[in-house]
Amino acid sequence: MSNENEFSDFKLERKECEKCGATWINGEHVWRGTGARSDSSELDLAGLVCNKYGNEQCINPKKGQDGGDTWEYRSGYIDGMIKGRKDTMQELGKLDNL
Repeated sequence: MSNENEFSDFKLERKECEKCGATWINGEHVWRGTGARSDSSELDLAGLVCNKYGNEQCINPKKGQDGGDTWEYRSGYIDGMIKGRKDTMQELGKLDNL
């Protein structure tokens, strides 16, 4: 039987950036709203927010580093997806005329 005075080593440490509100749980960046995590999330956050809008309050360790996701990349991705859909719709329209 276990001793009632035994404690687990579970800990929960939460840090929030004062500048943008980004959240780190136990030292790992977690996206707000989705709770998603990835190996590149700090670098993505830097590319999307910190490098452009961060200041001395920013706590992202990847601030200032190049790489990760950017708004330019996302814009190109969306533009490419829209073009692909339009091309598909045009092809489907051609099939209707056969």
